[in-house]
Amino acid sequence: MVSTSQTNGASSNKKVTRVGFLLLDNFTMIALASALEPLRMANQLYGEELYQWCMISESGDPVSASDGLSLSADTSMYDIPELDMIIVAGGLDITRAFTSKQVSWLQQKARKGITLGSICTGAYVLAHAGLLDGYNCSVHWECMTALQESFPKVRCNNRLFSMDEGRFTATGGSAPLDMFLTIIAREHGAKLSSAVSDMFICDRIRSEFDQQRVPLRQLNKGGCKPKLVDVIELMENNLEEPIDLDELAAFVDVSRRQLERMFHKYLDCSPSRYYLRLRLDRARQLLKQSSMSIVEISAACGFISTPHFSRCYRKHLGISPRDERKVAWMGNITPVDPDAMANLVYMPHSTRALNSAHSEPSFGSLAAMS
Repeated sequence: MVSTSQTNGASSNKKVTRVGFLLLDNFTMIALASALEPLRMANQLYGEELYQWCMISESGDPVSASDGLSLSADTSMYDIPELDMIIVAGGLDITRAFTSKQVSWLQQKARKGITLGSICTGAYVLAHAGLLDGYNCSVHWECMTALQESFPKVRCNNRLFSMDEGRFTATGGSAPLDMFLTIIAREHGAKLSSAVSDMFICDRIRSEFDQQRVPLRQLNKGGCKPKLVDVIELMENNLEEPIDLDELAAFVDVSRRQLERMFHKYLDCSPSRYYLRLRLDRARQLLKQSSMSIVEISAACGFISTPHFSRCYRKHLGISPRDERKVAWMGNITPVDPDAMANLVYMPHSTRALNSAHSEPSFGSLAAMS
């Protein structure tokens, strides 16, 4: 990233990097804070203004985050100052959280050579604009399936963040912190980046090659067999054409019976049931986040026919694929019982956040899969 603006300090040769955050409806606050706070702390520790930032919305009006809180914008898209980098801050329901005007505006900024980036699910918008074709891209794992299916020219990966020729994309949660610490190290040295990390009680700066999601992380702490993890990775990478259980066992050099025992011991289910759960989970993501037909989703998730897919979906998730999509895409949200919520101090924010999350693939997923 190259910046051209001059610093306020006349005695320093440091240049100020100007960053604009384009806030989309239902952006995630934690991802925004993880990106913004390293810039603030770098200025504080260096004692000079190394970074400037502003919040941007389409009209200049406040934007609601996924937690129901509202954040004021500093400017509209049409009145922004000169910027070196624009970060798209995404969050819930990303496939419907942006407008054609925002897409056109990003395309215009790309033609001017401005560095573009994203946090959380914001990469979906850059991909929709054609601005990630041929680029490495990191996006929150919950949005990854929809992005891969909709934009095959994008080199989507499972890394925490990617930095590729003027395109900086980070996943959600605290991952933007690691990306911006890496940016600070590149621009101003590892000493400053490490000092910022220490201020945030960050035990290490994760690299661009760290993965955002490690299979069975929690079970590994309990001594889960590495071969079981290998089998699950094979399953996750072969959802469209499921691998036979005997072949899975042969891949990790165990017998079928041994593999079944490992699944029952560590996951309390059979290998076939776990595999089915993975395929249904992906189907749920596609139903809620893509425009693919149910027939296409059925094939993409390895089901032999659409009726078979529908029967499995209803049996295990308690709703048909058609009704699942109808709820997600038509806003048919079950109202929260006022009597049950009456004693909650923060009822307006919590209720709004819960309703906003209704179309997300993770909504009620633990209850559905239990």
